Amino acid sequence: MRVRAAFGFAFVVAVALSGCEAGDPRAASAVADPPPPAPGEVFTTPSPASAELADYYARVQNGLLTQGLMRTDGGGVDAPFGTRELVRNFIRIALFEEYSDVGGRLVAREKPSRVHRWEKPVTLSIEFGASVPQADQTRDRHETARLLARLSRATGHAISQVPAGQGNFRVFVVNEEERRALGPALRRIMPNISSTALNTVINLPRTTYCLAFATDPEGDGTYNQAIAVVRAEHPDLLRASCLHEEISQGMGLSNDYPLARPSIFNDDEEFAFLTRHDELLLEMLYDKRLRPGMSESEARPIVERIARELMGGEA
Repeated sequence: MRVRAAFGFAFVVAVALSGCEAGDPRAASAVADPPPPAPGEVFTTPSPASAELADYYARVQNGLLTQGLMRTDGGGVDAPFGTRELVRNFIRIALFEEYSDVGGRLVAREKPSRVHRWEKPVTLSIEFGASVPQADQTRDRHETARLLARLSRATGHAISQVPAGQGNFRVFVVNEEERRALGPALRRIMPNISSTALNTVINLPRTTYCLAFATDPEGDGTYNQAIAVVRAEHPDLLRASCLHEEISQGMGLSNDYPLARPSIFNDDEEFAFLTRHDELLLEMLYDKRLRPGMSESEARPIVERIARELMGGEA
């Protein structure tokens, strides 16, 4: 299950699966070494509550794998799609929002939105709580670097990984106690962060695996900052899947749509990693013929034209 919403900024809360040890092997050769960890990082033993969550999420992942979910193959002949599906899925994922801020809390209430994306370069930093072992940090940094290479190729947008604390898109991999203590850091990063966003991060229920939100300060569809939070208690595949989903959604694909397939932008957890279908959605989103702030009626004819071109003129 995944959650997304919008509060004066676009909020992508994701009850999302994420994880895995391997990214797209095709991207590996194009990836520069990610920034090294900050000096002086010290590993701390997780609390009993965090250890219990780690056991819970290990069971969750095993259950999903037993059902044939969390696929890492990106889809194949069993998951075909054409121009019509690509247009439909883009409209529902890029131009709708799944969650809204109602009385200070997130409520599942889908509503129309507008085109959102980054115009300035994205500089992403991944930051770890002291509970995360160095081996896990290294694996997550490399997984993130591979993902960013794919996102950059798909969007044609400048996306890079930078040292901790320096990015305009900051990803926190933290355990239960570390996440609950993020309030002061989030207020420093986003002084105008809403109480709903802050409370959602701090009081995250165990059914929510990860989340992300991005700011649109001018209300014109242009992002200037984003934050993602991933639970450190996740096993490798679940955590890597969260990185794929939250970072990809933080680029502007903020909704889930149950008919999207093969895709990570739905709630069925069939696929763990960004698929070719999802890369096409990102390519469409960052096509210069679309502009941030466009409504569905403005964007649809352009989206249809782009989709036909990407699918080789197929009707």
